Amino acid sequence: MDILYFPDWSSHPVVNLSLGIFGAVVVVQLYYVLGVFTRLLFRRSTEAPTQLPAVSVVVCAHNELENLRALLPMLNEQDYPNYEVIVMDDRSWDGTVDLAETEAQAWKRVRFLHIEQEYDHVTPKKYAITTAIRSAKHDIILLTDADCRPTTDQWIKGMVACLTSDKQIVLGFSPYEKQPGFLNRLIRFETFYVAVQYLSLALAGKPYMGVGRNLMYRKSLFLQNKGFYSHLRVTGGDDDLLMNEIATAQNTAVCLDPDAFMVSIPKSTWAAWYWQKKRHLSVSKYYKFPNKVRLSVLSGTHVLSWVFFIGLGIWGGVSFPPLQLGYIIIIAAIFGIRLLAQWIVLGIASRRLYKSVGWFAIPFMDFVLFIYYIVMSVVMWTNRRKKVRWR
Repeated sequence: MDILYFPDWSSHPVVNLSLGIFGAVVVVQLYYVLGVFTRLLFRRSTEAPTQLPAVSVVVCAHNELENLRALLPMLNEQDYPNYEVIVMDDRSWDGTVDLAETEAQAWKRVRFLHIEQEYDHVTPKKYAITTAIRSAKHDIILLTDADCRPTTDQWIKGMVACLTSDKQIVLGFSPYEKQPGFLNRLIRFETFYVAVQYLSLALAGKPYMGVGRNLMYRKSLFLQNKGFYSHLRVTGGDDDLLMNEIATAQNTAVCLDPDAFMVSIPKSTWAAWYWQKKRHLSVSKYYKFPNKVRLSVLSGTHVLSWVFFIGLGIWGGVSFPPLQLGYIIIIAAIFGIRLLAQWIVLGIASRRLYKSVGWFAIPFMDFVLFIYYIVMSVVMWTNRRKKVRWR
């Protein structure tokens, strides 16, 4: 058993210091996985309220004719007594106006507003949302996108159930539709993992973002905070930057009711997905400093855990043959604890969040996410001065 023998730790200070840092990195990961992410696992769904306040559903659309034809009948048939659906047609030329004048007449809940031009002082989508909110008849605003589909006719009711008297914001979940191919699997896992982060941190009293595909807040709160005023010209951020600014532990709730999920149609090409992710990531630099620190620590330790695991395994095996098995056992044990905790917690969370990812795929997708973090970090750094457009 000489191969398991460990000499004086001072004999290899660099390796042992690296092992210590590796252990600290894994401890941070375990804090997030076991101390934060597990909040999703034990959160009970909110019971349906006895009183159902009026709601204004807002859908922004730019050349989304076919998606609107699929979505609007589903929104018009929601099981909810008092609501309206506002469709903001943003300079479309694909026949959306004709839809508003013909087929939409049969949808009693739906009304269209048309934007004819773009304004220099504000990005198009933020202008569209602001116009819709100002035109809304009701104080409760529920947002989604044209390429989304509610899982049931209980979507509005499920989101409203979480909007208690002391809450002004409800963060919903919007998974992507399952389709064949690796790109789709990556999109679904990355979206699921981001949702685990923002939903569990909100439950921990640290809300920092939401997704506009399934997001509810009060019109009065939006207007009191001057809407998107602080980031009018920033492309994107109509959901996460707004939430980063106005969401607090006191005014924010989370909806985990599967009947209130809003399924989105994912990008079908790598290029389309790349530009979408680049646009989303470009706004994170505007987050509040504490939120940037939390997210940087989470993603940074994710990357470092894999870097140390791979690096130390190769280094220990090549440079210290007599110690190979002993060091590898320690390295594998440290990383194995982290991976097992991640596997179990994310597996259970996935079952609660629309079964977004298969249980057995989690370790592999965790490695893919490690590669994704590195690639996108390089992309965002090298393109940090280039302007990103919504449309």
